[in-house]
Order: sequence, then structure tokens, then C-alpha cells
Amino acid sequence: MKYRRLGRTGLYVSEICLGAMTFAEQSTGMWGAIGAVDQAGTDAMIERALAAGVNFIDTADVYSAGQSERLVGQSLRNLGVKRSDVVIATKVYGEMGRGPNDRGASRGHIMDGVKASLERMGLDHIDLFQIHANDPITPVEETLRALDDLVSQGLVRYIGCSNWAAWKMMKAHGISERLGYARFETVQSYYSIAGRDLERDIVPMLEDQQMGLMVWSPLAGGLLSGKFGPEGEGPEGARRATFDFPPVNRDRAWACVDAMRVIAEARGVSVARIALAYVLSRPFVTTVIIGARTVEQLDDNLAAAEIDLTPEELATLDEVSALPPEYPGWMLDRQGGQRVPRPFKPKS
Repeated sequence: MKYRRLGRTGLYVSEICLGAMTFAEQSTGMWGAIGAVDQAGTDAMIERALAAGVNFIDTADVYSAGQSERLVGQSLRNLGVKRSDVVIATKVYGEMGRGPNDRGASRGHIMDGVKASLERMGLDHIDLFQIHANDPITPVEETLRALDDLVSQGLVRYIGCSNWAAWKMMKAHGISERLGYARFETVQSYYSIAGRDLERDIVPMLEDQQMGLMVWSPLAGGLLSGKFGPEGEGPEGARRATFDFPPVNRDRAWACVDAMRVIAEARGVSVARIALAYVLSRPFVTTVIIGARTVEQLDDNLAAAEIDLTPEELATLDEVSALPPEYPGWMLDRQGGQRVPRPFKPKS
């Protein structure tokens, strides 16, 4: 297992992060379709992940209405995990009650949310506390002030966001710098070989601002596992069969799967491992979040960290998954192409 610096902080996290969205004693609706791993299953997965070198676990208050956080916290106690040996990330924003203020990124909901998350997990601090979604109502200043107070109080060590636009993250950085607040060190975003849209605006911003990228759904909700076909057929009980998310350009996805299958068969590994290895190969990726329903599935995903794709394999996958040109990107390339770093030679 390799470890990568979390944004510009001094904290190092494993390049694979164990996602806890499937952890739940019982769930219905969307969460039931995602998974229902009980306490024993949670213990087994966390134990296996830690043994493989994973030191990073990501959950959220809204996952199965808090059940995921409870199971994670109990598992750490059951396994006798030393608190300083694991980095725990959770999120706030989602609907956690019936009242009008039981959701969002307001100061009130953030303060209520961190207290509830700490109680559910049985912890005295959260390593990475993330705003789970974009709140179009709450001023960014209000959100950042609340998060800065939590950092000052020692309840939270680092802060991040999830599913934010590049312009809004830059606005948040400007506010944090101007007012001396803690700043977002990470963003959690969707990215996969079949969904490289992040590369248009967010990735250049991340590289410029030295933010860490936590990738969710690197297999596009299982669609890139190699177990699905163009006609929609897939394994019984598969998440995609009942929860068709995230949206994916299917034509591009199947082309990617076909190309990855050739590489996978030549290496004697699963298509899923190649899909994960591709995302791990991107220099702007800090960690890839994997969620599993079984230990066997987890083992296969963890093994992706052992794969180093060759330049030829990467070139093939880059080509088949390339984004179509989009303005202003194509114009930026056209006009700025001559300004790439190289020795300047004046015309004679």
C-alpha cells in the first residue's frame, strides 16, 4: 500500500480508502439497494482493509441514517484499533430529521451534525470533516466560520467538501485566506475512466491550490466492474440493477470496458482491478474510495494497488476514454499551446 499526502497538510493517507456506505444493519429504499453489511461484516472488512495497509475510512451521517457511523465506531472498538493508527472522515449536509433545519451547511446544522457524528462513532475528534454537498442557500462565510470553530475546538482536524464546483471552492479559499479560517484541504468527487469530466476545470484548480482529491464511485456504481453488458444484463442483486447511479455515457463506458477487458485477461485479473488501477495512476488523485458488500469483493479491489499499468496500456485507456473537445478547452489549447514551458528562442 502506498501513502499519499492529504492536500497540502502533513497527514498521509493510504491510496485506497475504505468507504462505509454499504455498512448498515438494515436499510430500505436507496440505502437498501447500496448494501446492508452488518456489524460482523463491518468488522471483517475493516480488519481486512487495515491488514492490507489501509489507514483511511470514509463515512457520512446520512449513510443509512447514521447506522454506518455507528458500525464504524463500534468496529474500531471491537478490533482494538489504536485511534492514531486510523484516519476517520465523515460528512455533514444530508437530511437527518424532519425539521427544516435538519439539513444543509448552516452553522446550526454543522454544529448539531458534528456532535451527533461523534456520539454515534464514540470518538472525541474527526480527522476530516466534509461538507457533503453544495448548499445554494447558506453563505460560504457562515459554513467556513462554523468549520473553523470546530477546528479551533479540537473536534475536527481538517476540513473538506464534496461535489462542489471549481469556482465555489476557489471562492471558499479566498474567504479562508482573507479571514484566517481553516481552509478546505480536500474535495470528494466522482471520477472514473468513463467519467473524466473532472479534468476540465476541477483538476487544474486542485493542482494549483494543492488540494487533495478523494474519488468516489471509481467503478461508476459497478458499471465498470466487467460484470455488466450493453444490454443491461448483470449479476443478480447488483446495485446498478436497482440504483442506476452515477449517470454515465454508456457508449463510452462499454468501449472502456472492452479495452480494459483485453488488459485484464492478459494480466489474469478482473476488469474492476484495471479500472481502479487506471484511476490510481492519475497524479492528481490522492485516494480512491472503495465500497464493498463482501470480503471477496474488497480483496479484489484492494489488489488494484499492486497493479502498475504500462505506458502502452495507459495510452490505450487514455485514448478510448478521452473527453470530447468542449469550449473553452479547445480554444485554450489552440491559443495557449505555444506557451508551454520551453527555452525561448527569438526569431532571427
